[in-house]
Amino acid sequence: MDLALLKLDLMAAVTMDKEGRPDYVHAAHLLPVGIDGQNWQILPPLRPWDPDIDCQALIQSLESEFSRKTRSQKVKRIWERALLVSVTTASKRVAEDSMIELRELAESCNIAVMDTVIQHRQKIDPRFLMGEGKLSQLVIMALQKGADLLIFDQELNPSQVRSITDLTDVRVIDRTQLILDIFAQRARSREGKIQVELAQLKYLLPRLVGKGTAMSRLAGGIGGRGPGETKLEIDRRRVRDRIGHLEKLLQGIQKQRGQRRARRNKRGLPVISIIGYTNAGKSTLLNTLTKSSVLAESRLFATLDPTSKRKKFPKDVEVIITDTVGFIRQLPEELITAFRATLEELEDADLLLHVIDISNPRFEDQIQSVERILESLHLDRIPILSVLNKQDCVDRVTVKKLARTLDAVAISANDEWTLTPLLGKMELHIERVKRRNNYVSTTKPLAAVS
Repeated sequence: MDLALLKLDLMAAVTMDKEGRPDYVHAAHLLPVGIDGQNWQILPPLRPWDPDIDCQALIQSLESEFSRKTRSQKVKRIWERALLVSVTTASKRVAEDSMIELRELAESCNIAVMDTVIQHRQKIDPRFLMGEGKLSQLVIMALQKGADLLIFDQELNPSQVRSITDLTDVRVIDRTQLILDIFAQRARSREGKIQVELAQLKYLLPRLVGKGTAMSRLAGGIGGRGPGETKLEIDRRRVRDRIGHLEKLLQGIQKQRGQRRARRNKRGLPVISIIGYTNAGKSTLLNTLTKSSVLAESRLFATLDPTSKRKKFPKDVEVIITDTVGFIRQLPEELITAFRATLEELEDADLLLHVIDISNPRFEDQIQSVERILESLHLDRIPILSVLNKQDCVDRVTVKKLARTLDAVAISANDEWTLTPLLGKMELHIERVKRRNNYVSTTKPLAAVS
């Protein structure tokens, strides 16, 4: 079936008999609402010389019903509506887990998820990811559910975005662009906004194909926050100039951060950095440890800007505790590059607190994702203390078993009374760091004399 025909409410075909004369008229039309999983209705065959059907009245009725449904959806609409799509060669469990996270990302971006589609293939189609037949079903589903956006769990290259949008006439974004959009919404500081805009422009530069329908589908609304449509419609040269300007600004910020770190190191204050998967409870732990009020919400990437607070231990030892941006599976390379200045804060940490949400059924995969990112940033050399958060949401036997297996401390980040064992381990580690630093400072002159 040609996809262009799906834009019509009614289509018909005439069959011929052996003598080449018209035999029957076979007609079908789309349904405003699917019935028993069927998105269309096939009418009984009709004789061409006596068709017992008023085509014009039927088409007008269907168009009126589709129009009425669209108007009612627009009146009720607060969020954008999307279909989530995954075309994968991975196992069913991996695909479903990834789709759950994509749904969380979409809802965190104020997108109403109308439905999800997972297609397993032995080989990904290089042009459309899936077959044209499956794409035609997506168009019908989007029409029936009032969705105006397709979000793919896989990263799409520029030619795939153009091919899919040209064929479906629906806006298309991928997982990377969705994450960039969330960052654009959440960035509050000047530094954060610069980093997000730089990441977006680097991602969108190869996708700027000029003005027109392809351009309009990439800009504005979901997937186009941050730089804005007017900036995305400038030519490649001006985009590259803007990228160069932003990189210079970030270099200045990086230099300022380096100076602050140098002053901090001169004062000899140990640094403890809180890391972990997004929405694991890092900001909540920082608030409870330091009696501060950093924004902490139960949604992905609630905070982007790093925050540093002082903490004094019972033995009169003072440290600086920092909260960094959350990690996520397949964190876009554009974001890692843009947030390099922020992530460099971790390089001077004496201890990393890896916060793990053990109430999340995918926490083991999240641990692996965080470890891979730390390794890629060459931060796996820094001592790590694993912290099992939300122990109150898991049975005690499981918590004790996980604590032994992962050599971790179990806590509830919002309950100060559960943090005593964690504070003890943190203080013990900092004492070791101070002893080591004192040892280094006393041995250096001896080495110099020899």
